[in-house]
Amino acid sequence: MTKFSQEIEVHGHLIDSLILTKIFDKIMDLQGEFQVLEIDIGKRKKDQSYARLSVNGKNQKHLDEILETIYREGAVSKIQKEITLKKSPKNYVMPDNFYSTTNNHTQVFHNGKWIQVENMMMDKCIVVENNHAFCVPIRDIKKGDMIIVGEKGIKITPPERPREGVNVFEFMGSSSSSERPTQHIAKKVAEDIHNTKKNGGKIVIVGGPAIVHTGADDAVSKLIKLGYIDGVLAGNALAVHDIEYATLGTSLGMNVHDASLAHHGHRNHMDTINAVFKAGSIENMVKSKQLTKGIMYECVKNKVPFVLAGSIRDDGPLPDVITDVAKAQREYKKVLKDASMVIMISTMLHSIATGNMLPANVKVIVVDINQPTVTKLMDRGTWQALGIVSDVGAFLPMVVQQIKKKR
Repeated sequence: MTKFSQEIEVHGHLIDSLILTKIFDKIMDLQGEFQVLEIDIGKRKKDQSYARLSVNGKNQKHLDEILETIYREGAVSKIQKEITLKKSPKNYVMPDNFYSTTNNHTQVFHNGKWIQVENMMMDKCIVVENNHAFCVPIRDIKKGDMIIVGEKGIKITPPERPREGVNVFEFMGSSSSSERPTQHIAKKVAEDIHNTKKNGGKIVIVGGPAIVHTGADDAVSKLIKLGYIDGVLAGNALAVHDIEYATLGTSLGMNVHDASLAHHGHRNHMDTINAVFKAGSIENMVKSKQLTKGIMYECVKNKVPFVLAGSIRDDGPLPDVITDVAKAQREYKKVLKDASMVIMISTMLHSIATGNMLPANVKVIVVDINQPTVTKLMDRGTWQALGIVSDVGAFLPMVVQQIKKKR
């Protein structure tokens, strides 16, 4: 070995999940060198593989840069070192060189053993307390919190390619093509939703107002009514247009079923907001039978939690909307806890925000008519997302139709 070298090792399904290939690519992309010292390929489908490499850099800084990159692909140092901890100097402040997390499952080497990091999310820091490690956003950091700095003693486990059965994620991969057979994809998505619930999984929808504009409101309402949805995350607009459609038959003043302009339709969404304020809340509108159908109605009737996060552009907003962004983020996280699948429908900002809160093993389906919405979510780090470029008004009813066949 050269002076600026380090032995690393990696375990797992290295070949079919491309883990080893990615590590090789990262080293070469950074103009480093490597030598495979030992490799043991699993002989059966369920067997894991093992590789030990010597990684060489031009100098210590160059080597550290390579190691930092490949550690995030699942490699670990052959000689394991303890994590380094530093105190937060004050509330909301992380120490310099803090470790910034990925959304992959992560362990840290502390007091001679590996500890699983809890509450895994990307772009956060790791706080260690009483032999427990937690993923913590900057707004929750308190003065004196012991925070991991540097890359030592951290092990990341990238998700492996599914090895049994064929679900929509195997069928499609992390695709975002609009040139796939939509009906066939809808059938695969329906199967995955059905199987997730059948196995006791939790499914959350993140939705934008285009659900209503395009005529998919009834489909989403049906999914909630049938018991497939365990939480709804949205902004003010989805709730306003859903209630406008349920009470007046319009969305932004347009008749949803024939796209004609309703008489005085321009004021319908403001009338809707006013009606909710008169009732006091969405729940009160349901209790008083002023609201008898729609997404918000089904949430209230079926006790499905929903969180509406406000923005500066909102009309109103509705009394149920949380206008404190930090509070809304915390409420989103509560609904997302232990989610197995998240379906993101026609909302770029809420989808990206939600993606940042999810560990990489959560299945994510993104449906949007705009290709950039789908690709931007993946580019922002939610790389496990399955992107479906399609009109939600046509796609979601097909999914519901397929699900009904399975009941």
